Amino acid sequence: MYARHLGLFLLTLLTTTLAGVQLTRGDVGLPPLGVWGLPPLPGPGEWARGLWFALPFLGVLTVHEFGHYFTARRNRVATSLPYFIPFPLGLGTFGAVIRIQDRIFSRREFFDIGLAGPLAGFVVAVPLLIYGFTHLPPLDYLFQIHPEYARFGANYAQYVYPPGAPDGISLARPLLYRLLEFGFADPARLPHPNELLHYPVLLAGALALFFTALNLLPMGQLDGGHILYGLLGAQRFNRLARMLFVGFIFYAGLGLFSPRSAPDTWLYWGPAYALYLGLVCWRALPTPRQGLLLAAGIWAAQVAVAAAVPGVLGNPGWLVFGLLLGRLTGIYHPPAPDDRALSRGRQWLGWAMVVIFVLCFTPSPFK
Repeated sequence: MYARHLGLFLLTLLTTTLAGVQLTRGDVGLPPLGVWGLPPLPGPGEWARGLWFALPFLGVLTVHEFGHYFTARRNRVATSLPYFIPFPLGLGTFGAVIRIQDRIFSRREFFDIGLAGPLAGFVVAVPLLIYGFTHLPPLDYLFQIHPEYARFGANYAQYVYPPGAPDGISLARPLLYRLLEFGFADPARLPHPNELLHYPVLLAGALALFFTALNLLPMGQLDGGHILYGLLGAQRFNRLARMLFVGFIFYAGLGLFSPRSAPDTWLYWGPAYALYLGLVCWRALPTPRQGLLLAAGIWAAQVAVAAAVPGVLGNPGWLVFGLLLGRLTGIYHPPAPDDRALSRGRQWLGWAMVVIFVLCFTPSPFK
């Protein structure tokens, strides 16, 4: 039993370390294995950078999942140890999950178990970012990675990234990241946002905030859904969740189609997008017919806004997450047999988590 959890963790440590190597090279591509046309194997310094990303990043995810685990056990709800999910591309992992093996009977238990994970992860992520900002290496570190920047010195950004030049891969910095950066970082050592990938601790901290916000999305049976259900109760929460889901899908697909789109775009991609909207909205309303009408309304509104505001674009990356919500986890929260309201202290803590979500969330996390 324990061997499976440990094995998945070690495999995820390997894939996230390799992902850290590739990310700190400034690429979000295939793992560096040096075979079959894959990027070359890491050197000693790159292995170190990969581990400096993987260990704190997985540390936050581990604390998050054990927050759920220990709170569930304290409430006598049977649950599994965390299952880590390795993935050979991107960030090296799809995160980790625990399996609740009992029915949860009260609104308070849903709230406590849902809140414990993101709160525990957040408590670790903030000191991690503070450490990253207070231990920034000198610019010589960046110049070792990009020797061509050295001749520009501390003003490299204005030459490498002049106004109007195409940007590289960058990670959006949510409000909390910017506040910590302002409060703790030495401006002379701060990297340009497009060079953030080369700083593994900052990268791990920024991604920790992103995953905290992702889990706190107030929909369905995500952690944020459990929290807001605890605060509002099933009826009010489910009405709000429906509106939030519609807004989420509307933003995700905004700008993909407009009256100015090429005919080929409508011909080849239009049917696929119509099928997508039908799938995610099928269960959003009481009957499939109402769900399909909702899908048509979302698409019509997206096209209308794109016509009125040329160049507007949402974030198509969220469409995949919208499919998971609409078809797998669901956007509504089932009522618990014990639906008593939360204590005043839990209500304050729940609304504090809503504030944390706002501080950590960004509508376009990757650019």
